[in-house]
Amino acid sequence: MRRVPAAEFPGVFPFTRGIQPTMYRGRLWTMRQYAGFGTAAESNARYRYLLEQGVSGLSVAFDLPTQMGYDSDHPLAAGEVGRVGVAIDSVDDMATLFDGIPLGDVSTSMTINATAIILLAMYVAVARQQGVPLARLSGTIQNDILKEYIARGTYIYPPRHSLRIVTDIFAWCERELPHWNTISISGYHIREAGSTAVQEVAFTLANAIAYVESAVAAGLDVDQFGQRLSFFFAAHNNFLEEIAKFRAARRLWARLMRERFGATNPRALHLRFHTQTGGSTLTAQQPDNNVVRVALQALAAILGGTQSLHCNGRDEALALPTEDAARLALRTQQVIAAETGVTNTVDPVGGAWAIEEQTDAIEREALALITRIDEAGGTIAAIEAGQIQRHIQDAAYAAQLAIDREETIVVGVNRFDTDEASPIEVLQVDPDGEHQQAARLKTMRARRDGHACHAALTALTVAAQGTTNLVPLVLAAVEAHATLGEISDTLRSVFGEHRELHV
Repeated sequence: MRRVPAAEFPGVFPFTRGIQPTMYRGRLWTMRQYAGFGTAAESNARYRYLLEQGVSGLSVAFDLPTQMGYDSDHPLAAGEVGRVGVAIDSVDDMATLFDGIPLGDVSTSMTINATAIILLAMYVAVARQQGVPLARLSGTIQNDILKEYIARGTYIYPPRHSLRIVTDIFAWCERELPHWNTISISGYHIREAGSTAVQEVAFTLANAIAYVESAVAAGLDVDQFGQRLSFFFAAHNNFLEEIAKFRAARRLWARLMRERFGATNPRALHLRFHTQTGGSTLTAQQPDNNVVRVALQALAAILGGTQSLHCNGRDEALALPTEDAARLALRTQQVIAAETGVTNTVDPVGGAWAIEEQTDAIEREALALITRIDEAGGTIAAIEAGQIQRHIQDAAYAAQLAIDREETIVVGVNRFDTDEASPIEVLQVDPDGEHQQAARLKTMRARRDGHACHAALTALTVAAQGTTNLVPLVLAAVEAHATLGEISDTLRSVFGEHRELHV
């Protein structure tokens, strides 16, 4: 029998086999369902339903105007209000979103980036309204602006100003929200844009390096803020490669934190990550096939050691998920947890030749890409030059060619297709919701204390021109009922707006 070196045990540096010695034998992953659509009241009803069905954490999807810093009555918001997520214009909307949901008892993840500082402030303001001590709040704010320049596009300010906001959130939360994950550094959107598994790991960790460098430069202690960093990856179709990807990312990050940044606190070395099954792998053709895809992707994430998981609905290639689709997606996690037996073994795949070989290869190739980014002057310089974007575009093009040539098989699309229709119910968002949201916003503006709101926005302008931490100023503006658009415009007036580089 081979004697296993201590470094190969789960919970031991470099954590290849998991960050906890007992993994799911001690505690299951957090089961989340990413949800949000229409108005705050409609989304609140969905959250209550999901909690009744057994989710252990909420995950909020925001609409595009909210992500881009526009109020629902802005001309650029027309036709987009409540479409891909919930519309949040003010602290009143946030209070409605969590009405009847005690924030001290639920973990909340918010997928928001350019306006993360505003949504976090609104969440804190609602917690205060509920009388919840801030030390009891737990959850995650995505707050990963660099991947927006790389892969997704919902940025507002230039990168260097955006990094200032990110580090301000790090510093404030370290003092005020000790159990809050201050960032979820996302490979998910990089993968959804077309990257390979190796690129997903490399570019995600390159972004993470930039955040750590920025925080250290701002005087923060890596052993402290490093404990609240979290990550977000996709789970795609290549089952063994995906398992190996998660293991490689965990090991590589632990080594980077210790060797590059001198972190010594074991918790600061942990790569804790949320996983979402791959939205881009879902097909509108034969949508029931998506149930199988999602189940296998979810199993790969679990065998790879995820801390939190969202399963996509079978209908998400067509629309936002219905209640039935969301419930089935949740049941997928529950079946894996309760019926497969994979949670009874700390690391079921450890020692498997194919897994270990791919883990080594992905780590090696990802580190080589990170080195190339370092040589280009670092992540910000590589983004500004379009270097990372070109890598992803080339990979996406190659992947589509492989599908077109049937070198990659997509069941129901380029092989095993059928002429038979696959009828499926899809969620319909009320088209009148946009007008209702705008009317509520108008009423809120009319009844607020205009002088207090103006004073709060003026104070925020002054702070943005200097080096003061912006979170308390944004929180004061939120509690004075300044809207998301007004706060974003205040920061736009100081920082300007980023213009996309065409590569």
